[in-house]
Amino acid sequence: MILYRPVGEAEKELIAESGYRAFPPRLEWQPIFYPVLNQRYAEEIAGRWNTKDPDSGYCGYVTRFEVDDAFVSRYPVQTVGAGYHQELWVPAEELKEFNRHIVGKIEIVKVIDGMLSET
Repeated sequence: MILYRPVGEAEKELIAESGYRAFPPRLEWQPIFYPVLNQRYAEEIAGRWNTKDPDSGYCGYVTRFEVDDAFVSRYPVQTVGAGYHQELWVPAEELKEFNRHIVGKIEIVKVIDGMLSET
């Protein structure tokens, strides 16, 4: 399954430190890791949230990655708004196992800079 994840600057740096192979552990106040099912929704989140957040460096990055189908099927698709607002809810304590099922590398497919223009 191809999934997307909007991230800010700090999270992007941690992904880079992993060799683009894993997402960093969630913070104590973040009980869920939520990858999304389409790039449109990921771009919307990055543009609306990350670009307005000083902790994200006022920048949103849209990542794309693949996860083993058999493994990821344990997480039902959640629709949280419009029909394309679809995501998976991965409990934070399962993120390490989730990362082990990423196929290949995590790619950055879009950069949305709140201080400049989209690239």
